Amino acid sequence: MAHVKLRSDEADFEGAWLVEGMPGVGLVGKIATDHIVEQFDMEYYASVHSDGIPQIGVYQDGDRAVRPPVRLYADRERNLLALQSDVPVSAETATDFATCVTTWLEETGAKPLYLSGRPAEKDGSAPDMFGISTGDSGGILDELDIGTPTENGAIAGPTGALISQAAERNIDGVGLIVESDPQFPDPEAARVLIDRGIGPVADIDPNVSDLVDRAEEIQSQKEQLAQRMGEANEQESSQAQPLRMFQ
Repeated sequence: MAHVKLRSDEADFEGAWLVEGMPGVGLVGKIATDHIVEQFDMEYYASVHSDGIPQIGVYQDGDRAVRPPVRLYADRERNLLALQSDVPVSAETATDFATCVTTWLEETGAKPLYLSGRPAEKDGSAPDMFGISTGDSGGILDELDIGTPTENGAIAGPTGALISQAAERNIDGVGLIVESDPQFPDPEAARVLIDRGIGPVADIDPNVSDLVDRAEEIQSQKEQLAQRMGEANEQESSQAQPLRMFQ
C-alpha cells in the first residue's frame, strides 16, 4: 500500500507550495525541481513508497547514504516542499501513487504546483509556457499574467493522475506546462518553468543563470533516465498532449 514515511518530526507546512518533479518530456519538471532542491539546500524530509515505484537504492556524488527513489524535501524558512523522483511510476499504479500523495497534501495543508512538458520542436525562441489550475487557484495565474492553454489537451502519466486527484478533491493547485524537447533533456525549458512560473507562484527567487550554462553537463547527467523514459510506456511519462492524441 502506498504511503509517505517521514524522516523527522512533522512540521507545519500549511499553505506551503509543493513543487512536483516527476520525470517526463524533456525531464523539465525533474530538472527544475532538482535545481531548486540543490539551490536552497532543502532538507530530505520524507519518502514516498508505492508498488509502482521500482525498488532501487539511490546514492549521490560525495554521499554514502542510500535513499529511496522518490523523496520529499522541505525548506521550512521558505515554507516550500519539493517532490523529487529518480524513476518513473508505472501506469498501472499511478492512481494509487497519486491518491497517496494527494491525501498527504490534504493532511498537510500544502498546495501542489505540478510541472509538465509539452513536446515541441525547437525554433530558437524561448519556449512558451501556460498554466492550468484546480480548486480556486486560477486567480493566481491571472495575477501573474501566466498564459492560458491555446488548444484542448490532457496531461498523461503520474502528473496527470496527481492533477486529476486534485481536481476531483477541489484542492487549490497550479499546473505549469512548457514547450519541451521531445527527445533530450531540456534545461532551457526548465529555466523558463522556474523563472516565469515556479518562482512567481511560490514567491521564491532561485538563481537560474547556470541552468543553461550547464546544459551539456545536465544533459549528460540525465541521459540515462531520459533513455529509460523513452523505453517506458507512454503513460508512465508525465507529459501534456493535444486532446486529439487520445481520440
